[in-house]
Amino acid sequence: MQLFASDLNLIKCLTSMTDEKLVRRCLKNNREAQRELFEKFSGKMMTLCIRYAGNQEDAKDILQEGFIKVFQNLNQFSGKGSLYSWIRAIMVTTALRFIRKSSYVTEMVDLNDTNIPDNISHPESILNSKDLLEIISRLPAGFRTVFNLFAIEGYSHKEIGQMLEISESTSKTQFIRAKARIQHLIKEYNPALSV
Repeated sequence: MQLFASDLNLIKCLTSMTDEKLVRRCLKNNREAQRELFEKFSGKMMTLCIRYAGNQEDAKDILQEGFIKVFQNLNQFSGKGSLYSWIRAIMVTTALRFIRKSSYVTEMVDLNDTNIPDNISHPESILNSKDLLEIISRLPAGFRTVFNLFAIEGYSHKEIGQMLEISESTSKTQFIRAKARIQHLIKEYNPALSV
């Protein structure tokens, strides 16, 4: 069955109306609606939290704190964008605060610690998402944070620098080094893969 643009717009509209209705029910302190909202988004948000935390235990803490913020600020959801994107932004902010509190960002690797390869490919394109998540979780926290923000969330190095209170050039260097470390971890993870 082939979907046309008008069908996709209808599906998007129905999802949006459903999310708006769900938000309205949550704002009335409807416990069933709150549970439904949590169940609808918690799986994807947990994956996001694991990418930043690097482990399940910290990721669960970030997820819990993030959803507390979601419910506390639900009245600020304007409905102009998707509910998913709004919740995702809260989770990223919560993860970054967690990392700052845990002082993981200070684990930025010294610039003289490793050599930067001249030819860095895109290792994230040769693995399935589960394998990549495992490899990303093995990065030092500073590398992991910058890699997530730049490669996955799409922030610029300037924005990352502001968020993490580091220079733009440090963000760029951390990203390059994260990719180099990923290449090394891919070979370690599965020697048959050539990067």
